[in-house]
Amino acid sequence: MTISEKSAYLKGLMDGLSLNTETDEGKMIAAIVDLLGDMAKRITDIEETTIAISDELDEIEEDLDAIEDFILDEDEDYEDEDFEDEWDEDEDYEEGFDFGDEESTIYEVECACGEIINFDEEVLEQGSMTCPNCGELLEFSVEDDE
Repeated sequence: MTISEKSAYLKGLMDGLSLNTETDEGKMIAAIVDLLGDMAKRITDIEETTIAISDELDEIEEDLDAIEDFILDEDEDYEDEDFEDEWDEDEDYEEGFDFGDEESTIYEVECACGEIINFDEEVLEQGSMTCPNCGELLEFSVEDDE
């Protein structure tokens, strides 16, 4: 028996007993039965809402699983054999540019396009380089302070 059915049963018992609702005891019992009826309706509404929310959460979980599968499938596409051959997992790669000698000086220049370019002394001695972003020729002059 559900809580609504139990509440209806109690109301039926009260009506069947022909309680006098004009006495203090009758008023009290009638108020309790009405309260139980209201509470049963409210609990039923809460249960229905909870079930609806649970169903929506299940749908969201399924959507997230589908998105996760899609993303993982795309990540697997990048694990191409040609790409893996370019990198040796045993080597340690450092971020930034590898200019060989640890003692070499790194220079920085900003192109007119806004690109910041790092280069070493060898490029400086050449006197110019092309911006990798816009293709503009950047020229340098080496002035000796000595």
